[in-house]
Amino acid sequence: MPRFADRNLWGYYSMDELKSKLFYEQKNGYDLIDAKERLALEDYCRGYMDYLNKSRTEREAVNNAIALAEAEGFVEYKVGMKLKPGMKIYRNNRGKALILAVIGKKSMADGAVIAGAHVDSPRIDLKQITMYEQDEMCYFKTHYYGGIKKYQWITLPLELHGAVALKDGSVVDIVIGREPDEPKFVITDLLPHLAKDQMAKTLAEGFSGEGLNILIGTAPYAEEGKDRVKLAIMSMLYDRYGITEEDFLSAEIAAVPAQDVCEVGLDRSLIGGYGQDDRVCAYAELKALFETKKPERTCVCILADKEETGSDGVSGMQSAAFDCFMKDLCESQDVALRRCYEKSFCLSADVSNAFDPLYPEVSEKRSGSKVNYGVAICKFTGSRGKGGTSDASAEIVAYLRRLFADKGVVWQMAELGKVDQGGGGTIAKYMANRNIDTIDAGTPVLSMHAPFEVTSKFDCYMTYKAVLAAYQDK
Repeated sequence: MPRFADRNLWGYYSMDELKSKLFYEQKNGYDLIDAKERLALEDYCRGYMDYLNKSRTEREAVNNAIALAEAEGFVEYKVGMKLKPGMKIYRNNRGKALILAVIGKKSMADGAVIAGAHVDSPRIDLKQITMYEQDEMCYFKTHYYGGIKKYQWITLPLELHGAVALKDGSVVDIVIGREPDEPKFVITDLLPHLAKDQMAKTLAEGFSGEGLNILIGTAPYAEEGKDRVKLAIMSMLYDRYGITEEDFLSAEIAAVPAQDVCEVGLDRSLIGGYGQDDRVCAYAELKALFETKKPERTCVCILADKEETGSDGVSGMQSAAFDCFMKDLCESQDVALRRCYEKSFCLSADVSNAFDPLYPEVSEKRSGSKVNYGVAICKFTGSRGKGGTSDASAEIVAYLRRLFADKGVVWQMAELGKVDQGGGGTIAKYMANRNIDTIDAGTPVLSMHAPFEVTSKFDCYMTYKAVLAAYQDK
């Protein structure tokens, strides 16, 4: 074999041939698929847009996922249930998170193939003591959830979604503003004519968390007295839902953007809408699992909650809920959970930031994910010196290179911005801490965490193909 430094070898190839052989070159995904796959892409995205449009909160995302799963033959798992290869099961975690599985032919001792996404998104939550009247205008006090730019939520039409748990144990679902003929809500702003002092502040200082109060009404109750507008609003809520002000103490109600998911661009190549981080990956997991009939290894789909606030709590990825589910599956086959984990593989299906030519200064273009270049593989997340990341091994990256090449998955490497620019995290490290080989893979997003996020149809479809390839790998 010629040595690397043997210049005579170079004479066998032209410069272009050598570059093609030795250099790594990315290509726009639309140059790599045919007309048939473009039709499949459009069909997939119609289903995704429908799911996203109906799933405005984590509760709704879980409920809609269960409805889709049951239509595909999934049944709720009960402890002690006899499991057979090909059986489809799910466990609902308190209505806010969901785990589904298709039982494989092999023993749990051979590990499982896991894909994990989250279904919570940044939003504006109502406080427990929320309603107040000021100068004959009625408002909801709020506490924002997750990482937001506060100014993006000002003067934006909002709708309310959530649940009110009553003292008798019953739960009342609240949805106001979703239908075209229903009223919307808003956080108001100053007119520019009087905003001299406000506009002199930084974006971070211009709007405070305590100032994100939602205007909900102005018409007073007919009789004289204090808090007449508040009384009129509360009377309407009682008439419609049977709730009193005290019931807000045990309620979870969120304000989300009042706009439908839509196609973006004259070529309709993009999808715009609220909550794509990370329901775009959640739907990809669901669709891939539904198409996995009798896998070699048990395939698991996780729709987790609380990722935007650190994955804490009973419905977050740090909860033991996932371990309990997996332990039940292992014990049904007399397998130790730890033995299953050490042989398992997990795609942490979370979005990456897409390179935006309007803001090139925050990204290192060669290492960032780009629109229409496929599912983004992120070896590590974290910030600065890779703090707070699991940093997947080279062997895991090589495995995906091989798998995706075999399955026709268009993919790209991704990194969250320039070194020292900022950073972020996913559920990957919590899976890796369980001794599960884990790597991030997801859809690039423009305007991430904004009320209106944008993704490429091509990248959405390739995220689904990536999860499907992992589930169906032998």
